[in-house]
Amino acid sequence: MAIQTSVVIGLVQDAVTGDPAKTLAATIAKIREAAKQGAQIICLKELFNAPYFCKALRQQYFDFAEPIPGPTVEALRAVAAELQVVLIVPIFEKQAPGVYRNSAAVIDADGALLGVYRKMHIPHDPLFEEKYYFAPGDAVTDGEGTASGFKVWKTRYATIGVLICWDQWYPEAARITSLLGADILFYPTAIGWHPAEKSEWGAPQVDAWRTAQRAHAIANGVFVATVNRVGFEAEPGTEGLEFFGNSFVADPFGRYVTEAATDATVLIAKCDLTLIESTRRNWPFLRDRRIDAYAPILNRWIGP
Repeated sequence: MAIQTSVVIGLVQDAVTGDPAKTLAATIAKIREAAKQGAQIICLKELFNAPYFCKALRQQYFDFAEPIPGPTVEALRAVAAELQVVLIVPIFEKQAPGVYRNSAAVIDADGALLGVYRKMHIPHDPLFEEKYYFAPGDAVTDGEGTASGFKVWKTRYATIGVLICWDQWYPEAARITSLLGADILFYPTAIGWHPAEKSEWGAPQVDAWRTAQRAHAIANGVFVATVNRVGFEAEPGTEGLEFFGNSFVADPFGRYVTEAATDATVLIAKCDLTLIESTRRNWPFLRDRRIDAYAPILNRWIGP
């Protein structure tokens, strides 16, 4: 079998209508658009078929959840098999009665459900009240010391890792997933501005968000692909959130392969996987890691 030296990925940056059936139909149309442009691996935004309901604490919002596999994932498995594309499908997962996760199903190009990633880092901030809704992914450690909460999947076109939104600020998550063998780290995301803060902090927030993830690409010698939602989403009793898009793909050198602004779009990027080897030869960060000296990182705090 020939070694695949490049892969074309697609990112669907869009808004949510509020109607799950209409959102699914619109998303499938965008998946078809990405596939028509040559995309082989296509990633949707965090909680792709629901509004970002974590702005408030309301029990009825648990009704957005569904199992994996379930109706939405099954519908997209059929689309993946038809188009021969890999799909990353982030949804609100009902794992069991009272156990809910912020998850992403990974579907291979033949429609097989390869597995599920469950968001490991759960934020708790004004208008991002995720701890109310989501249990974090389970960080079970096997006999060899590998944390199984972080995963990779060998898809038809590339070996990929999936991390979700708040995970993207943590170098540990990117490092472990890279060490598991990921060629590309996908970050489905729902991040936006508090309207009252936008004028002062809007631009710096976007810059910090992009910089943190580009640093993961550089430090690990991998591609990073981040897809955010766009549009303003209201919530009674609050000022709502304005999701700022700015999705992008960065190569192992941290350079932008493609990037978006704040409008709905389908991004397409060809990733030259040979850059992983050449970048790591020149920046041998993985070789020079002092794995004998890193035990203190397992502590919450080690200062005075």
